[in-house]
Amino acid sequence: MKPAIALAALSLATAAHAAASLPGPAFPHYSSAAQVKEACDHGLAGAQQRLKVLEKRKPSAGWLAASDALNAYVEDASGPIDLLPNVHPDKTVRDAAQACLLRWQDFFSSLGQNEALYRAAKQVQPRDAIDREARRLTLENFEDSGVALPADKRQRAKQLADRITELSLQFNKNVREDGTRVAFTVDELRGVPEGVWKAAKRDGEGRVLLGLDYPSYLPVMQSADSAATRERMWRAKTNEGGDANLALLGEISRARREYAQLFGFTSYDDFLLRRRMVGSTARVQAFLGEVKATVTEAEKRELGELREAKARQLNQPLEATTLQRWDVAYYTERLRRERYSVDQELFRPYFPPQESLQFVMRVVEKMMGVRYTRVPVQAWHADVQAYAVSDAASRKPLATLYIDLYPRENKYNHAAVWSFRNGSTLLKRAPQAALVVNLDRKGLTLDELETLLHEFGHAVHNNLSATRYSAQGGTSVQHDFAEAPSQMLEDWVYDKRVLKVFTEVCPGCKPVPDDLLDKAVAARDYGKGVRYARQHLYASYDLALYSAQDAEALPLWAQMEGATPLGYVAGTKFPAGFAHIASNYGAGYYGYLWSLVVAMDMRTAFGADKLDASVGARYRSAVLANGGQRPPLELVHEFLGRDTNSKAFFDYLRK
Repeated sequence: MKPAIALAALSLATAAHAAASLPGPAFPHYSSAAQVKEACDHGLAGAQQRLKVLEKRKPSAGWLAASDALNAYVEDASGPIDLLPNVHPDKTVRDAAQACLLRWQDFFSSLGQNEALYRAAKQVQPRDAIDREARRLTLENFEDSGVALPADKRQRAKQLADRITELSLQFNKNVREDGTRVAFTVDELRGVPEGVWKAAKRDGEGRVLLGLDYPSYLPVMQSADSAATRERMWRAKTNEGGDANLALLGEISRARREYAQLFGFTSYDDFLLRRRMVGSTARVQAFLGEVKATVTEAEKRELGELREAKARQLNQPLEATTLQRWDVAYYTERLRRERYSVDQELFRPYFPPQESLQFVMRVVEKMMGVRYTRVPVQAWHADVQAYAVSDAASRKPLATLYIDLYPRENKYNHAAVWSFRNGSTLLKRAPQAALVVNLDRKGLTLDELETLLHEFGHAVHNNLSATRYSAQGGTSVQHDFAEAPSQMLEDWVYDKRVLKVFTEVCPGCKPVPDDLLDKAVAARDYGKGVRYARQHLYASYDLALYSAQDAEALPLWAQMEGATPLGYVAGTKFPAGFAHIASNYGAGYYGYLWSLVVAMDMRTAFGADKLDASVGARYRSAVLANGGQRPPLELVHEFLGRDTNSKAFFDYLRK
C-alpha cells in the first residue's frame, strides 16, 4: 500500500484535525553555514542578556521559574543546532553547527560556575516538593560544574569540561563520517537478501559497495554464507573510527579522571555514580557481578551450540572447528531457523516502513490516549516528517515529533532520539523531539520493529511530559532510568493482539501469520546468554576505562575481551566506534542493564493486555508526565503500587 493511502487510515487524520499545526515553533530551516553562524551569534547574545537579568534577580519564590525561563530560551537557541551535525546533508552546515556547539559549551561551563546564581539558588525557599527537587538538582549541577572549587581548580574544571565536549563531538563526527565502503562480488554475497545489495553502488570492477549502516551491516552478518565476507564486514565495522578515535577516547578518559580528582574523587566512576539511581561504583559492580554469574552458563552452552552448528555446516570435526566473532550472528540465525523455523527476513513484507511507523503511533494512541497528526514541514531533509501530538479526549495540543526514517551518507547511522525542547506547564511550552533511525525501505524485520518502538518510547517520554519546569522535562531523568520507558515497550511487538493493530493503519497489508509470530516468540530468547554477557562486557569496560587506573583504551579492551570465551581478535579496534562512552554514557553504559530491570518490572502492570488504556493512562500520568521532577523510584512506586524489584529481570535471565 502506498504511504499516502495508508496515512488516511490514521485514527486522527479526520477533517477535524486536518488543519492541525505544530505546537510550538517549527524546526529552523538552515540551508547554509552562514545561517547557522547567524543563529548561533543571535542565540548566544540573547542568552547572555537574559543571564545578566537573572544575576540581578533576588532569590524570591519566583527565582526558580526565572532560572528555568533562561533554560527554556537556551534550549530553543541551541537544541536544534545540537541535532544538525547528526542529520543535515550539507557538510558545511554540519561543521558550522559543530563549531557553534563548542561556543555553547563555553556558555554552559561558565554558567555552571556562576557564583551569583549559585548563591541565589542556595537562598531559595521551595514552595513544595517539586520546587525542592528542582532546587536540589540545580545546586548539584552548579557544584558538579565546579562553582564551589578554589579559583585555580574551578578554572581547570572549565577547561576540562570544554575540552571533553570538543573531543566527544570530534569522536562522533569521525564515526558518522567514516565513509567506509566494503567491496564484494555478487558471489561473495551469497545468502544475503538481494534487496540489501542489488541497488547499491558499484566500484570500477563492478563489485557491490556496502556501507556500515545497520540496514547493510546486519543482513550481511546474519545471512552471508561466506565466512570471509562476514569477517571483512565485521572488521570494517569493528574498526569504525580508527586510530584517531582511540586517541580521542584515551584523552577523554584521562580528562574525566582529572576532572573527578579536582573534586576529591579518585575516579570518574565514583564522581558520576553518586548522582545516579545506583548510588555508587560498588553497587553497580555488585549488580554486574550478579548478571555475569547468571548468564555465564547460558553463554558457554550457546557458544558450544554455535560451534557445533558451524562444524555441521562445514562437515568437519568439532575439534577442528573454531567459532569466530564474525560467526556468532550468522550461526545464531541459522540455529533459530533450524529449531524454530523462523527467519527474520520473512517479516519484511508484513512491515513496510511508513506503515510500521504508523503502527507504532497507533499503539501509543490506544495505550495512552493521544493522537498523532502529520503536518507539512520543511526541515533538514526532504525525508523528514513532522507530527502534531494531541490529547485524544480534550484535543489539546501537546507536542511535536520530527521523524527521519531512512539512511543516507553522513547521517547518524544508528537509532536515537534528540529531545531538543522540553515542555513546561508554567511556561505553557510544548515539548519537541526528533526520532532518527535508519530503516530499510523494503520493510522491517521483527527485530527492527522492536528497535523502532524502543526509540519511539524515548520520543513519547519527551512528548507526554507535563513538568512545571523545562529543566526537568521528559528524558531529563537520572541517567540510569532514561532507557526504562523505552525498554518497557520492546516486548509489545511479540504480542499478537498488539500486532493486529497493524490492520488499523494499513488495511491492505497482509497480517503476520499467527504461526510465524509463534515461532518468533519461541526463537527470540535464543542467544540471550551471549547477548547479555556482551552487554556485561561493554558496561564493565566502560567502568574500567573511567576507574582510578589510567589505562589506554585499546590495550584495556584487548585484555578484557581477551578474557571472554571467544577472545580478542588482533588488529581490531572496537572502542574506536563505542560512541556511547565517549559522550553522555561515559561511566554510565551499565544503565542499559540497570534500567532494563525497572522496565521488565513495569511491564508486569499490563499483565495479559498490553493495550489496556487504564494502565496506560496511569503510566502516562505517573511516569511519563513527571519527567525528572520526582525521583524515578517514586514514580515507579506510584505506577506499580509497590517498590520496584529485580525479580522479573533475573527470572527472565534464568529461563
